[in-house]
Amino acid sequence: MLHIALAGNPNSGKTSLFNSLTGLNQKVGNFPGVTVDKKTGSTQIGNNTAAVIDLPGSYSLYPRRLDEAVAYRVILNQDPNVIPDVIVAVADASSLKRNLLFCTQLIDLKRPVVIALTMTDIARKKGIQIDINEMERELGVPVVAVNPRKNKGIAELKKAIELVSGKLYKPAARNFIDVTALAPEAIKQAQQAVPHIGAYEAVHYLINHETFVLANDVQQKIEQAETDNKFNQARTQAEEIVQRYSRINHILNQAVTFPDPQKRSRLTEKLDNIFLHRYWGYAILLLVLLLLFQAVFLLAAYPMDWIDAGTATFSGWLSEVLPENNFTDLLINGIVAGLGGIVIFIPQIMILFGLITLLEDTGYMARISFLTDRIMRTVGLNGKSVMPMISGFACAVPAIMSARNIENRKERLLTILVTPLMSCSARLPVYIILTAIVIPKTYFAGFISLQGLVMMGLYLTGIVFAMAVSYVAKFFINIKEKSFFILELPTYHAPRWKNAVQTMIEKAKIFVFQAGRIILMISIVLWFLSSFGPKERMALAHAQYEQQLAQPGADVTAVEEQYSTAKLENSYAGIMGKAIEPAIRPLGYDWKIGIALITSFAAREVFVGTMATLYSVEDDGEENLALQEKMQRATFSDGTKVFTLATGVSLMLFYVFAMQCMSTLAIVKRETGSWKWPLIQLAYMTALAYVVSWIAYTLLK
Repeated sequence: MLHIALAGNPNSGKTSLFNSLTGLNQKVGNFPGVTVDKKTGSTQIGNNTAAVIDLPGSYSLYPRRLDEAVAYRVILNQDPNVIPDVIVAVADASSLKRNLLFCTQLIDLKRPVVIALTMTDIARKKGIQIDINEMERELGVPVVAVNPRKNKGIAELKKAIELVSGKLYKPAARNFIDVTALAPEAIKQAQQAVPHIGAYEAVHYLINHETFVLANDVQQKIEQAETDNKFNQARTQAEEIVQRYSRINHILNQAVTFPDPQKRSRLTEKLDNIFLHRYWGYAILLLVLLLLFQAVFLLAAYPMDWIDAGTATFSGWLSEVLPENNFTDLLINGIVAGLGGIVIFIPQIMILFGLITLLEDTGYMARISFLTDRIMRTVGLNGKSVMPMISGFACAVPAIMSARNIENRKERLLTILVTPLMSCSARLPVYIILTAIVIPKTYFAGFISLQGLVMMGLYLTGIVFAMAVSYVAKFFINIKEKSFFILELPTYHAPRWKNAVQTMIEKAKIFVFQAGRIILMISIVLWFLSSFGPKERMALAHAQYEQQLAQPGADVTAVEEQYSTAKLENSYAGIMGKAIEPAIRPLGYDWKIGIALITSFAAREVFVGTMATLYSVEDDGEENLALQEKMQRATFSDGTKVFTLATGVSLMLFYVFAMQCMSTLAIVKRETGSWKWPLIQLAYMTALAYVVSWIAYTLLK
């Protein structure tokens, strides 16, 4: 079977090309022994099936990060599990100078290489014209323009792969640069120690042979070559990069026509003078966040009302057409109530991530990293920490995994520790329902929602405390490494609306199917726990109900409500809730909220489904009220309201800080290689949540 490796710079279109080549024939795992994603798939090349692997993004063949080191080992044939026959070097046509550095290094390894030019449509919009035939002549390898999103150029790319993988194909005899001149004698001795390698590969053996799988005598010979010739790694790398860029500039002059650089730079500079201003830049960032959360509330109001009304109507219809039995009760008060409490938040989640995608497409997200680097450094992080933290607004799991891009180990660990303080999408349903209950629908200037301001405040609170925790933690983590922040700012361009719509649909599907499975299971278990209890206690509650009902002039409706409450309190769920109520009562919570806090450790969004199930079981679903109305009516045993402003704010702050996600703890353990850090995370976040919530409740009650 033919093995194809896709290599290239980060964000060069590798993943899109991988998806286009493999379609649904793909799977995701890890490279053996390391926590770096390994995406593999299959495609058809000629009459044969080929295996395709999407390597982690790399800027050059001199790795600085863990994921780059993994790609490096595969390319240098040092990973016995992945030996590529052909390397497809993916290059962004709109940033050729940067991308061609890595491509030319791959060419000089004398492996079968095909260059796939992506982003050609963006290059054309920038006024960049590329003579592909001239580029092929200069580089000495096939060059194919592709558009993976529209499946253009894929057939031509497969033909080129088939060509270079043939037995008669031979790489160009001359090197892209004069590699031998970098260290003539050292390279010669390294090739004598490992006879099958070329001159440029010998350079890498001289630099990284300690990490390669080689016999002891070969290691000693290469070490001797370094010593005999006073081989200087840094100087050799620097000379190589200078030579490559010199030749790349020549090729770009021959094969590429660029627009007037002054015109382009003037526009970029004018915009960056505004968005990256040392004062106004931060004000604009806060304004963008304000508009973002206002839009989430304003645009989602109508679809949420429709879903809410539809769920209530559907539950009422089911109660009318189905017979009264345990299955009907489970269906209406367990499954429908639990899932209904989650589906209502789909519009807001779709709108939030659609708007974030638009910001990414415009190039503004990269400016946020640049803008915040100075602040990040004061607390022990750097600008690269911003992207995992921003990703944490979606989900902490992939956000923590993306911290692999941070070269500095201390900054990477600090980023992992504080990223869960970012309010992920799972917290959004909790925030929404609580703000709707305890925050009035007040508008300033006719369009600025108080609820939206509170929501923004919750997100900013997580950010501020993440900075504070990082500042404190940096004094306790004894890792000393130099840190550099280098970021290429993309040019500004109009957002792709189609891309935003696709993201919205994808996020909705992920939310429904991933959260839905958990909620369905927990709703069923919770329905059972809240519908059944010890026989003696349930029998006593029923006897009291019969006794009250038999009294002359008894208010049947009031007695029914008291009986529903008594059944719930004497159920297994009620007994567990009552047991933990003394610990959470100082925060303003009742036992039902306590049950929701426990179930939320599976997934935070389960809070809403839990409350929906508990309140539906309590009223037997007879009134078919919306969950928000049921929660607003909730009272303690003394008749005082449960969900007051103090309780609502306390509970929202608890969810800002608490580590209520088993998946996040598992991924932190995997990324750090130890249970030490996830346990520290669980301890400090739980303590922080309890203390801050107690302070808020005490001040507001």
